[in-house]
Amino acid sequence: MRYNIKKYENGLNRLKISLNQILCFLMFLFIMSAFISGCASMQQPSGGPRDSIPPKIVKETPANLTKNFTTREIEIEFDEYVKLNNEFTEFSISPDVDATPELRIKKKSLFIKLPDTLAENTTYSLNFGKGLVDVNESNPLLNYSYVFSTGDEIDSLTLSGNVISSYILEPEKDIVVLLIPIKQDSIFGKRKANIFTRTDSSGNFQFKNLSENTYRIYALKENNNDRIYNSPDEEIGFLKDSIVLDKNISGIKLSTFKEIPADFRVMERKIEPTGRILLSFNKPVADPSLRILNNTRLDENKITEFTKMRDSAFIWLPELTFDTLEVELSQNSIPLDTILLRRNKNDKYERAILISDNLSTQRVDAIKNVVFTAAAPIESADISKIKLLEDTIRVNNFQLTLDNNNQRKANLTYRWRPRRTYLLELEEGAFIGHFGEKSQAGQRKFTFDDTENYGDIILNVQLPDSNNYIIELIKEDKTQVATVHTINSSQKISYKQFPGGNYSVRVIYDDNANQIWDTGNLAEKRQPEQLWYWNKIITIRPNWEQEEIVTVPAKGTINNLPQPKPEPDIIEEETNPENNGTEEPFIKSGTITPKEDE
Repeated sequence: MRYNIKKYENGLNRLKISLNQILCFLMFLFIMSAFISGCASMQQPSGGPRDSIPPKIVKETPANLTKNFTTREIEIEFDEYVKLNNEFTEFSISPDVDATPELRIKKKSLFIKLPDTLAENTTYSLNFGKGLVDVNESNPLLNYSYVFSTGDEIDSLTLSGNVISSYILEPEKDIVVLLIPIKQDSIFGKRKANIFTRTDSSGNFQFKNLSENTYRIYALKENNNDRIYNSPDEEIGFLKDSIVLDKNISGIKLSTFKEIPADFRVMERKIEPTGRILLSFNKPVADPSLRILNNTRLDENKITEFTKMRDSAFIWLPELTFDTLEVELSQNSIPLDTILLRRNKNDKYERAILISDNLSTQRVDAIKNVVFTAAAPIESADISKIKLLEDTIRVNNFQLTLDNNNQRKANLTYRWRPRRTYLLELEEGAFIGHFGEKSQAGQRKFTFDDTENYGDIILNVQLPDSNNYIIELIKEDKTQVATVHTINSSQKISYKQFPGGNYSVRVIYDDNANQIWDTGNLAEKRQPEQLWYWNKIITIRPNWEQEEIVTVPAKGTINNLPQPKPEPDIIEEETNPENNGTEEPFIKSGTITPKEDE
């Protein structure tokens, strides 16, 4: 009997264990199915284009362009849910009213409550700019206007035109164009312009339902969307003369530009970790010079350098033990500002020369060879500390020269050979600065570029007169200037051993003969100097010589609207941007003095 009970208890225990296992398995399946279904329900549907369609107006109550308008509330119904976007910036009513209309969204409708002080026999225009967007993707209903009149007539005059950049002559997309009656010209003021529109993707704009008046027109490229020209970073375009609008006007052309600030200001002053002093300004300085006022010895031994644009300066000193330094900046020998520099007595500086090169592609060519750029002026080089290996064999018949025209550059030339691997090693102190600074050790591995990707081109430039012109050979993207020539007569300009690639020509009508492009000035009603782009892409081919005729049009005959470009021949080209010696170099870091002028 005991045996049977024992057997029964054992069977019951096995059954419990089996049931527990089955229950655990079922729970596992339930959890996994819930997890998978949950993931599936949260997953966004794939495929299909993003919604880019702005909301559409279904009904306007009262109807747009209503005359003898008497109601105080407007309802605008859309085909989808909408919301207001930057309503205080984008919305305006013209002419101005004492109290701003109240805007309210309810589902798919916009309700506008107007003030009780509307003038009689007046056309009002409610402009929304980019202020009405759909809820899901914020696609804006661009430049929507609701117009009504409290009298028997609605103003119906229109004004249209185009906006381009004054420097690259490309359309200015989605920037604001302001139309301001001359009696309330507020482009510089605190009050926003209330007649405005935005350009489309081609830079075109149009104003509708305007009244007869005399206006000034501006194109404003801004960041804060306040419709007031109040920042040095903003770009402006304008017409010199006012517009008398008594009929429909089209073909207005505006060119945007960034002004040079009227007031000089030091933007940055600092002592860098290497001991170099950096000064940057908000505008270029004409014929600049620096003088240390409170330390004669430092002033007599300092080394200074201004950037090409003359809006920044570097100073190198024999020692950095001062507490304060008073630096006088002069323009055309006239003191412009006194800059105060302070340092902490515990500040430490690593007086080493950072060295960079032109081998970012790890290839050297026989034209440029190796160009070293230092972050500080070089006084001498120790050629014994420069090692050049050709396929692991050290070679000594290279030449190193310091650049006479740039005290921070050195050139290494060698008869490079194809299918060879080169290793360039600099030991510490390969380059020595004027104040004992030493370059650090480093190395670079590279090969010889034997593609001979250089060619010759001659531009036969035909000028319309004897005025001054700046001829720039530019890369196809218009942002890189390859070389510059200043001429005042028709002539041939030769470019020898020029890197292969696609180029074009930009011409600056240098009215004041200062050999630079001058921007405009709104207060002086002065437009930027005019530019002309040659409507042709030229391809410099390796080992080719070609000649092109460039006929420069007379200044008054330029259309200055963007034109289609011909397709250039495609040439594979490796880019190798210039290094200004301030970037992180390949060598944190060979005795030779600058070569004598021949």
